[in-house]
Amino acid sequence: MIRAEEVYRIGRIGKPHGVKGEVSFMFSDDVFDRVDSDYLILSVDGILVPFFFEEYRFKSGETALVKFCDVDDKSQAQELTGCDVFFPKKLSDRGENELTLEELEGFTVVNVDDEDKPIGTIAYVDDATENVLFGVRTPQGTDVLIPVNDDFITEIDGVNREIKVSLPEGLLDLN
Repeated sequence: MIRAEEVYRIGRIGKPHGVKGEVSFMFSDDVFDRVDSDYLILSVDGILVPFFFEEYRFKSGETALVKFCDVDDKSQAQELTGCDVFFPKKLSDRGENELTLEELEGFTVVNVDDEDKPIGTIAYVDDATENVLFGVRTPQGTDVLIPVNDDFITEIDGVNREIKVSLPEGLLDLN
């Protein structure tokens, strides 16, 4: 059984492409092409399942067309639409202490300019635009948006699941 802590999210399966079981795959990390792996892990009904490649080809810098083994027609491919795609950490070429943006969800954000007072917990990462934002849920239950910017992040503590930030004055008031 594949456990969630053994993998990290790299993308999502889109619509079927053609009638022979091929699907579009929108990815944020092309690790599957950089390392020697012949499978991806899909979350199917909440269960992490390995799917082996027959072949894949890049459509753009962030989209590939993938043909999985035993997915041979459009209806089988349709069943995979919307599945999140993961990659095994043990096969990855990333550093041992590197985290993806999605892995930061659940981390506590602490304001170092306010006596290390917690701002809240990262509920989601908005990477829909070039300016990536943390959606931080405050203890009061409201959401604030904090830009993911190296100038603002002073420390990421993976062990304690905490991100320390030093924000420009008034930024939190904009929310």
